[in-house]
Amino acid sequence: MQDAGGGLCIVFNGEIYNFADLRQELTAQGHAFRSHSDTEVILAAYAEWGTDCLSRLNGMFAFALYDSRRRQLLVARDRAGEKPLFYAPAHGALRFASELKGLMADPTLARRIDREALDCYLTMGFVPGERSMLQGVKKLPPAHALVFDLNSGQSRLWCYWQLPELSAPAVEGETTEAGLLDELEALLEDSVRRQLVADVPVGILLSGGVDSSLITAMAARTAPKVKTFTIRFPGFGQYDETEHARLIARHFGTEHVELVAAESAVDLLPLLARQFDEPMADSSMIPTYLVSRLVREHCTVALGGDGGDELFAGYPHYNRLLWLQQKFGAIPPGLRQAASRTAQALLPLGFKGRNWLQGLGTDFRTGLPLIFSLFDRGTRRRLMAGQGVWDLAAERAREQRIPESADLLQRATRMDFGNYLAEDILVKVDRASMLNSLEVRAPLLDYRLIEFAFGKVPSRLKATAGSRKVLLKQLAARVLPREFDRQRKQGFSIPLAAWLRSGPWKTFFRETLLGSDNTVFDHDEVSKLLAGQAKGRVNSERLFALVLFELWRREYRISM
Repeated sequence: MQDAGGGLCIVFNGEIYNFADLRQELTAQGHAFRSHSDTEVILAAYAEWGTDCLSRLNGMFAFALYDSRRRQLLVARDRAGEKPLFYAPAHGALRFASELKGLMADPTLARRIDREALDCYLTMGFVPGERSMLQGVKKLPPAHALVFDLNSGQSRLWCYWQLPELSAPAVEGETTEAGLLDELEALLEDSVRRQLVADVPVGILLSGGVDSSLITAMAARTAPKVKTFTIRFPGFGQYDETEHARLIARHFGTEHVELVAAESAVDLLPLLARQFDEPMADSSMIPTYLVSRLVREHCTVALGGDGGDELFAGYPHYNRLLWLQQKFGAIPPGLRQAASRTAQALLPLGFKGRNWLQGLGTDFRTGLPLIFSLFDRGTRRRLMAGQGVWDLAAERAREQRIPESADLLQRATRMDFGNYLAEDILVKVDRASMLNSLEVRAPLLDYRLIEFAFGKVPSRLKATAGSRKVLLKQLAARVLPREFDRQRKQGFSIPLAAWLRSGPWKTFFRETLLGSDNTVFDHDEVSKLLAGQAKGRVNSERLFALVLFELWRREYRISM
């Protein structure tokens, strides 16, 4: 879209939820509008406030705005990283796209692996920060903007927003639970109200968990007719949340639709590897895709519960971290580090609890154990044995990203917000939903809620060694039906380990990783992983990571 004068031009992906408020403010400043779109509001906001307009936008977005008078390009990305943006600076030019495959359409782009990015992927399951899997290509990090000057060929990158420090009253215990609960309820209700505004049908992805149930409760207050969707996976009862979702739907009188997902065929993997821009070691991309495909038959916009676990400490590993600190924090570091090294040396990869034992060597005052490590240093060296000298860069890269905080829970949740949420959860939801032309919005990632959670909510109201999501569950007790099970935590996953025991999944994984000489990973090491999986070790996600990487690399003809 161009502005009326033709001096500004924007390409924009996403939604600005407060565009009506901004439009009213800009109209008072003398701006005239030709449309009712949020895109035109961004143009006017830039014309009025320049790059400071970014701090006024409430939404999910990636955009590039060209200012022909200044001969400058502004590219920017939303605070949490819901929408992607890749760019390649080279020889005084800047190429950019929403998708890495867009940049790969340029025949001059060298399709070579960034070896540090691959080492990070093999360790964390994703590529963090501004790195990308391709040499010469970067991701614009969440909450960052870049200005490229066409006259000089120079660019300036900066962070326009960051998580607030926890306020002094929260640290010192001077905040009241009742006051925080009231504020949380008001913020969530307003966020849901804003995100329900659309020109097309809007639904809610109702899993029956705390987060999606609260979003349903808030939607029922503001929308005359709420449509909710629950997905069932036949044959796998442990993943079925139908009854919990029915309870919420009945209580709030929603128009409830139960969808039955088809069996997950292994031939989905090449499709997902092609779509995801970079490989990602999260097999829940499969049910996420299936859910998006089914929901898209009924609506084009859906609200989901992403962000609640990072903002309010909902993951089980937060309890374990706090327990580990309580039980072992007083033991001399030398003894704990010795135990950590012994676990790594004696226990095989995939042995349950191995990563936690390795985490005993962590300095609980400043560090975070790498409890979800896919491959440790020795295994990565062996996996990459055929690729020459392999530089182990991942641990160093991860350590640089650990937030500074004396509070272990603050460190852990902030780390997950900037890494796991941004590089795994939001990528998975964006790519899987966009492949089905479904727009998924996340009310819990309204930046006001993010600032509230990290700036005002003390750790004791997030998680303890025995509880999680304390404040969010207090809100659930206030607004959800009494019989709702607030303690249940059901991950969104598939029975990958069971599928790998026999049949098409086992055959496909073996053929992808061992069926050709044109593979990156050492065949002997891969065979050990497959053998360990057959013996009951927990290697399914590790194998999934290797398969996705190989499928992606072959699809786009990427060389080492």
